[in-house]
Amino acid sequence: MARISSIEPQKRDPDRVNIHLDGDYAFALAGVVAARLRVGQELAPGSVAALQAEDAREDAYQRSLRFLSIRTRSESEIRQYLRKHKVADDILEQTLVRLRSNRLADDGQFARAWVENRNTFRPRGQRALAWELQRKGVSAPVAQAALATVDEPALAYQAASKRARQMGDLPWEEFRRKLSGFLARRGFPYSAIAPVVSRIWNETHSTQNKSDDEVIT
Repeated sequence: MARISSIEPQKRDPDRVNIHLDGDYAFALAGVVAARLRVGQELAPGSVAALQAEDAREDAYQRSLRFLSIRTRSESEIRQYLRKHKVADDILEQTLVRLRSNRLADDGQFARAWVENRNTFRPRGQRALAWELQRKGVSAPVAQAALATVDEPALAYQAASKRARQMGDLPWEEFRRKLSGFLARRGFPYSAIAPVVSRIWNETHSTQNKSDDEVIT
């Protein structure tokens, strides 16, 4: 058996330590994995391999946490990220199980957060949102559940109101064409687009006419 002769923190990464066996460098471990080791401890031949396997699992988990610290991710995105970093398939699956148990990998939660964020900052129709979630690897049933509460007429009005303020004083036909095209590109259906465009046109021109009347008076 080999004896641990020293456990030294790495200079570049204080969360990892270098393990020396019988006076020679042997391998590195995450600090949390090495926490139960001590200088003078003897390691059986299979113990080293077990420690390195545990270290690989911890490294994959910590990579995932850093990836998730930027924003929530779908399971598909996490898989792609770990595969990009050459994580073995068995460790990848174990990492996902651990993330799920800690509620850090949840496609339903991810889809709801994605839809809520879009509704708040860049309103879109269900068709566009479904396509975006599909690209993120979210299954159709999970996506549809997240989209069930999307109020397309209200969101179309929200998006169109902001856009209309940037369009200036256009004649009706041009106003209708441009605003309708904008909403269509955002994935809204015609059933939501047509009444919203007419509503905003009427509201805008009703306000303008009222202002003109006040000036004339």
